[in-house]
Amino acid sequence: PGVPRHTNRLINEKSPYLLQHAHNPVDWYPWGQEAFDKAKRENKVIFLSVGYSTCHWCHVMEEESFKSKEIGEIMNKHFVCIKVDREERPDVDKVYMTFVQATSGGGGWPMSVWLTPDLKPFAGGTYFPPEDRFHRVGFRTVLLRIAEQWEENKDALLESSHRILEALRQTSEIRVQGQESPPPSKEVMDTCFQQLSRSYDEEYGGFSRAPKFPTPVNLNFLFTYWALHQTTPEGTQAKQMALHTLRMMAHGGIHDHIGQGFHRYSTDQHWHVPHFEKMLYDQGQLAAVYSRAFQISGDEFFADVARDILLYVSRDLSDQVGGFYSAEDADSYPTTTSEEKREGAFCVWEAKELQALLPDPVEGATEDTTLGDVFMHHYGVKENGNVDPMQDPHEELKGKNVLIAQCSLELTAARFGLEPGRLDALLQECRHRLCTARAQRPRPHLDSKMLAAWNGLMISGFAQAGAALAEQGYVHRAAQAAAFLRTHLFDPDSGRLLRSCYRGKDNSVEQSAVPIQGFLEDYVFVIQALFDLYEASLEQDWLEWALHLQHMQDKLFWDPKGFAYFSSEAGDPSLLLRLKGDQDGAEPTANSVTVTNLLRAACYSGHMDWVEKAGQILAAFSERLQKIPIALPEMARATGIFHHTLKQVVICGDPQGEDTKEMLHCVRSVFSPNKVLMLADGDSAGFLYRQLPFLASLERKDGRATAYLCSNFACSLPVTSAQELRGMLSP
Repeated sequence: PGVPRHTNRLINEKSPYLLQHAHNPVDWYPWGQEAFDKAKRENKVIFLSVGYSTCHWCHVMEEESFKSKEIGEIMNKHFVCIKVDREERPDVDKVYMTFVQATSGGGGWPMSVWLTPDLKPFAGGTYFPPEDRFHRVGFRTVLLRIAEQWEENKDALLESSHRILEALRQTSEIRVQGQESPPPSKEVMDTCFQQLSRSYDEEYGGFSRAPKFPTPVNLNFLFTYWALHQTTPEGTQAKQMALHTLRMMAHGGIHDHIGQGFHRYSTDQHWHVPHFEKMLYDQGQLAAVYSRAFQISGDEFFADVARDILLYVSRDLSDQVGGFYSAEDADSYPTTTSEEKREGAFCVWEAKELQALLPDPVEGATEDTTLGDVFMHHYGVKENGNVDPMQDPHEELKGKNVLIAQCSLELTAARFGLEPGRLDALLQECRHRLCTARAQRPRPHLDSKMLAAWNGLMISGFAQAGAALAEQGYVHRAAQAAAFLRTHLFDPDSGRLLRSCYRGKDNSVEQSAVPIQGFLEDYVFVIQALFDLYEASLEQDWLEWALHLQHMQDKLFWDPKGFAYFSSEAGDPSLLLRLKGDQDGAEPTANSVTVTNLLRAACYSGHMDWVEKAGQILAAFSERLQKIPIALPEMARATGIFHHTLKQVVICGDPQGEDTKEMLHCVRSVFSPNKVLMLADGDSAGFLYRQLPFLASLERKDGRATAYLCSNFACSLPVTSAQELRGMLSP
């Protein structure tokens, strides 16, 4: 590429998404006072475009509209144009997405919103084609109409924007009503289970027909529902729903069988053809939920999938200094000489390509069988491609194959006269060979932004997998990432988290000129990660930092009048609304996770006001939890934990002693959602002993590692047998 013709202010930003637009002919501004002042000074409408760097339709709209000189001239003449990376500024994204969803009935990215100079929205949508087509108005038409309306009917637009904002303020408010108490957990959990059961796909798993998202929040709810109802038919059904979904996802094309990890979602009912981007938040949550599936089922299949995810993240989403990158794009160049990117190009295969890479005859198989024959049969490969044209409207995948394990090992082995163990080794050899071949293709774009919240989710994934699978290497990787957060995304002077940092030149870590302060989700996911890391490593420093951050979260985000936490801090005049997230989606909403965080924090500190706060959050969301708990499955799960009370599992023993290790392994191998683990190692000056004086009264019995089960700091009789302890851990 030659020297760019255009360069705008985004060239000075750190966000990979904003930098992608730095050479558009549009005079883009980042979100900030300079743009706001210009809009007021020139009395212009603000055009706000929100997206993220691995968003397929964001790329399409850029290619079609934002790179157009003609459309750029219209935008520059009539509007002050602002670009926002939604992953950097979820607060800005949430305010205007609330508007778009309320006024259009849908939402998504790229988000396109028109604002008055004082930032009030009056028109919006998502993707627009450049010109009018098929009953869909074009972007150029919309721009010219809005510019004309602003000239001729400015007062009406201003009045409309004011009315819209007031309506949004009222409808989006979440607060406790009167003296409301937390809703009854049995009613909430039973309703949530029934609603999930009704939407469950019995054949392929998952909770809709298409598109299908992994939604770990649903699976975590089902596992907790099973744990609290193990002896009932509903409990058994909940477990099977979750395990079947996880198994079908792992067999599907949403799972990258060659490069590991999971794509963002499936465009079809069968988990076959994915939207190919890979998000860090999915990898973190799925590593944790597959680890839980292994704890519950004992089936190594689920442990292997967890290892597969963590291999991908360690190799492709890990910064050398210890943090985790945000995402990999769906689009890439098919070859090094291609001029146009295509979705999925890095991941899909032609049949002839596979036959050329896997020509070896298979000894002992039926006559004239090659590795390619075996592999193509097992993964559903067809000569003319296996993608339904309905799933490929732009014909980017025509003649291509998305790998999907359509047969069990046993069926494929029987088909070719092989032993299942031998077949497994052959398929492994094929995957390794294809991985080497795929490495020669141009890689998709990497979003090397590092976010505190998503790093928190990934630390939890590594820590929980390390504990459940007894893999110390994973625990070490989680600790390395937590140390990265403390160095690069925490300000020790203010005691506050920062939102983001960026990979710089020569593997350095860079920060924005004005760092973005952490949002509620950053605190909540990092605190959860630190509790998970403490339970996996028993290093008390992580516990101490978690409790510090919980105090800071209370100070910055708690709503003392309506209860629950706001998503953003007070005091930012550019934010029209302070919202509270009310839906668990691809990521759980922060208030859902913080209920369990507060209960854990109380167990580790003795501060019972945190239990009260957890109850107040459930009270604030009570109406939603009782009517549509399926919208908040993580919070519904937390109601069960709140009402059952967390058990403190205290192991008294030498951390290096084999008897202590056996006890710890027992606790970590059992899925028990309403427990916290702590080690009383006899160091009376340690952090835990200072927080919880009752630990000093607990002793080893007969010199052996001894376990106590405590509830509200009252403890059971001592237990020295791991087998006996296992029986006590059942909810």
